[in-house]
Amino acid sequence: MGGDIDPTNPGTILMAVDLHTHSTYSDGSDTPAELISAAVQARLEAVALTDHDNLDGIPEAAAAAAHHGIELIPGIELSCQWEPGGFHMIVLWLEPGPGPLQDRLVELQHGRATRNQQMVAKLAGLGVDITYEEVLEEAGGTGVGRPHMAAILVRKRVVESMSEAFDSYLAAGRPAYVGRARLTPEVAIELANSSGAVSIIAHPHTLGIFGRELDAELERLAGLGLSGLEAHYPEYEPDARLELVERARRVGLIPSGGSDFHGDYKQGLKIGTGYGDLAVERTLLEELRAARG
Repeated sequence: MGGDIDPTNPGTILMAVDLHTHSTYSDGSDTPAELISAAVQARLEAVALTDHDNLDGIPEAAAAAAHHGIELIPGIELSCQWEPGGFHMIVLWLEPGPGPLQDRLVELQHGRATRNQQMVAKLAGLGVDITYEEVLEEAGGTGVGRPHMAAILVRKRVVESMSEAFDSYLAAGRPAYVGRARLTPEVAIELANSSGAVSIIAHPHTLGIFGRELDAELERLAGLGLSGLEAHYPEYEPDARLELVERARRVGLIPSGGSDFHGDYKQGLKIGTGYGDLAVERTLLEELRAARG
């Protein structure tokens, strides 16, 4: 089920939310306050800030949300250990401060920082004019990630685009890539639940499994406490979204959704509406809220 497009302004949605966005505290170009302003302009009722592996942007986003009168759902996007492909998990209602998952995030952030330094050293070793200080500046001093390195490579004309930076240097298996420690999906689900949060598989096409194998894995993870599946995603055609909604419902998962907004780092993709046809109804947010605990 999707939200209604406002007939007087096709670029906005009525009774809609966005449960997957990124700010400068990970790999987005907008500050948390700017992201909230964009959500208000899109007439969203609620927005989740889900930066990668950290909650550092939540206080700024919460202050801006309170000022504008929009609901903020604090969250993260976790990169999990998963051999078939990439497993990213959206965790919603995860508050900054101590807690089972929050405490593990501190360890993950340390590993991420070490990995970023190693990747910059590899780039320099390949003859690329880049320093870690430049990457920190690009990231605003926190939440450093590969898109910040890619942005520098584009600006210095080492490559022509962000995608080329990943394809040539930064993606898994490429010359500057360095892996890092990650939680398994099972551990992540357990820690999320014990922290009073809900867990959702993000952009499931990246899992690398399909058909019956995907159905079996979704059923297994639902039995372990997984709450949702990101069915409403901007890169999916409407038929694919409906198919994912059906897959989710069959195993008792809630079909979540979001734009995966990254600001200027994902050209043409807007908060709330994705590439123009995304709409995530508030009713899905309320289902997820009811699944907490």
